[in-house]
Amino acid sequence: MRILVWHVHGGWMEGFVRGQHEYLLPVEPDGGPWGLGRGGRQWPAAAQEIDLATIDPDSVDAVVLQRPGEISAVSRALGRRPGVDLPAVYLEHNTPRIGVPFTRHPLADQHAIPVVHVTHFNQLFWDTGSAGTKVIEHGIPDPGRLYTGEREEMGVVVNEPVRRGRVTGTDLLPGFAGVGPLRVFGMGTQGLPGALDLAGHGLGEERIRVAGDVPAPQLHRELARCRLYLHPFRWTSLGLALLEAMHLGMPVVALGTTEAHRAVPRGAGLVSNDVHELQAFVRRLLDDPDDAYAMGLVARAAALDRYGLGKFLDAWDELLADLGTGRKQHRQPPERTHR
Repeated sequence: MRILVWHVHGGWMEGFVRGQHEYLLPVEPDGGPWGLGRGGRQWPAAAQEIDLATIDPDSVDAVVLQRPGEISAVSRALGRRPGVDLPAVYLEHNTPRIGVPFTRHPLADQHAIPVVHVTHFNQLFWDTGSAGTKVIEHGIPDPGRLYTGEREEMGVVVNEPVRRGRVTGTDLLPGFAGVGPLRVFGMGTQGLPGALDLAGHGLGEERIRVAGDVPAPQLHRELARCRLYLHPFRWTSLGLALLEAMHLGMPVVALGTTEAHRAVPRGAGLVSNDVHELQAFVRRLLDDPDDAYAMGLVARAAALDRYGLGKFLDAWDELLADLGTGRKQHRQPPERTHR
């Protein structure tokens, strides 16, 4: 199939474009959210940059939508209406951001375009009304078991931690830095040590070691040298960096929020909302590299089983085939009013 899909979430696309289809990625001269194309990523040749204004409308077999505005954009560019004249699915990457748990999804109650969630938590918390829904969990291209754990420090991957604040658990980092040093990867991390007021917590700035935004292969190598992966996110769909760390063979310490409990099995680390319990567990792993190594093996096995690339691509192949047959996806039961 020739599938139209915008480059919106690079981490998710890393897996999706490795399937058996052709992936048509709109590109514009100035790039941006509506024309990023491949974005300079080393993706297979099947991921093709296209000019949406000049593409043959009949050459597109289906569209994977990711933003409400894409519905009208496709209609204008192709003269074909997603879900009516063109098979379409809406991929929801995110958790609801306001009004939880009563947040209505933009595609709630429509029956033409099924909504695909990347976690069961998202499916549960979005109110999609009578719209068809399905869960296809993330698929990660396996970077290999690179874990050495040679550095007695916690690895953290987070984008824009200063701006996002409590959402990413940024306020919790000084408490963990009191247990051991953190090496932080991601965009917008340079201002993190100053923003955390480490001196006010009686800590030196060396407790937060900013690695910044680095290419994926380098990230995997450097992250795997950390003794453990720390996932302090309060509210996120399910950080792909968490799943990548597990693929690397890293033990995980995570807040027990959203989908983390499903991703991290017993024996792979610790998932808890008791921050003091998490901090004590971090100290245990920093002091015992053999224990950390053993837990990392459990984490990797679980990640390969649940978030392996083959399982992910097979699920998408099945859904895309169903779009052409008109099969219905799961519909949430209507809410009952109790008197």
